[in-house]
Amino acid sequence: MTRTTINSSQEAIALESKYGAHNYHPLPVVLKEGSGVYLWDVEGKKYYDFLSAYSAVNQGHSHPKITQALIDQAQKLALTSRAFYNDQLGAYEQKITQTFGFDKVLPMNTGAEAVETALKIARRWGYRVKMIPANQAKVIVCANNFHGRTTTIISFSSDPTAQKDFGPYTEGFIQIPYNDIPALAQALESDPHIAAFLVEPIQGEAGVFVPDPSYLAQARALCTKHRVLMIADEVQTGIARTGNLLATCGNCTCVEAHCSGTPEVKPDLLVLGKALSGGMYPVSAVLAQNEVMDVIEPGSHGSTFGGNPIAAAVAVAALEVVEQEQLALKARVLGERFRSSLQRYIDGSKIVRLVRGRGLLNAIVINDHPDGDTAWNICVALSHAGLLAKPTHGNIIRFAPPLVITEEQLDECIDIITRTLSAFEPKS
Repeated sequence: MTRTTINSSQEAIALESKYGAHNYHPLPVVLKEGSGVYLWDVEGKKYYDFLSAYSAVNQGHSHPKITQALIDQAQKLALTSRAFYNDQLGAYEQKITQTFGFDKVLPMNTGAEAVETALKIARRWGYRVKMIPANQAKVIVCANNFHGRTTTIISFSSDPTAQKDFGPYTEGFIQIPYNDIPALAQALESDPHIAAFLVEPIQGEAGVFVPDPSYLAQARALCTKHRVLMIADEVQTGIARTGNLLATCGNCTCVEAHCSGTPEVKPDLLVLGKALSGGMYPVSAVLAQNEVMDVIEPGSHGSTFGGNPIAAAVAVAALEVVEQEQLALKARVLGERFRSSLQRYIDGSKIVRLVRGRGLLNAIVINDHPDGDTAWNICVALSHAGLLAKPTHGNIIRFAPPLVITEEQLDECIDIITRTLSAFEPKS
């Protein structure tokens, strides 16, 4: 059978609808090419990308350095499994651990895999180090979290769409409100069998919800007090997206390429993914110090593809791009420009309630019910105007362009966004 040639967006959408599972509801745009901050559809229309594949493409589409690293390595050696050593993994492990200030890394592929890996490490640490009785370890999680869609992860999700009819669910999780230190303190004090606290420094899928400035530091102190591991899921917020190399150091002034976070916030387990490869290849990782990671031994965890030569080479190149192009600093400066510009519009708007975010991870809240379609319609209109974004939680639109965007490009995008919003303002 010959391969089908796609000649139009309608053909591509029809093929996906017929042969693919309907587990996504994309905007009706069919993309074919990407470069930097731009995307092109099959008809040749050009767009600004303001989603960045959910912050996987921080370094921009088809970054030449990362692309070349993938090509060069793919032409030499793609996969060995971990049954053997390869000549790329050790250098990558050295690069990532030194960059983020940890002793060891466990390489995986996807963000959900990395979160599952961190949970396994934390539970084993709870039994072997904290001496929690067998099968009684618990993990505290936050309401409105998003850590992936595997069976264990959806077991502690508060999203009924992700969870409904996929039970029975994995036990051992305690859900508390996000950004609520008294609730965390109570949960820690009421149960001696807590092994870990899993938290997103900024809840991205929940609508870019930024916690109070002191939240992470206070959570870190409570975890230390109760001998509980703090797990920071920075799959979406890490790798310079929020104006620092990590969102857990969001209250410090560091925008350097080597950053271990502020001492009062540094997690015990750091989960990374997405932009760890610049969106070029599935690469994720869990980092920890020796006293935590050493509970892992041969046979206790693994992945055929985790730590493969292509992944290692691509991740090193992706981290080097972040460093060489000062993307954390760019995200910080341009993020402030974006929010201040949008706020000036919002001050006179009836359709937009607020803008929030950090760095170049931002969102606007539309004055509509979460079940309404205004945010969706605005995103469709934005696509017609040449800018791609996507709603989350119904009435929230997330804006996350590649960090390589220039000031001039950002200003053009702000103009597109405000002009589009103005068309949805009430007439009276």
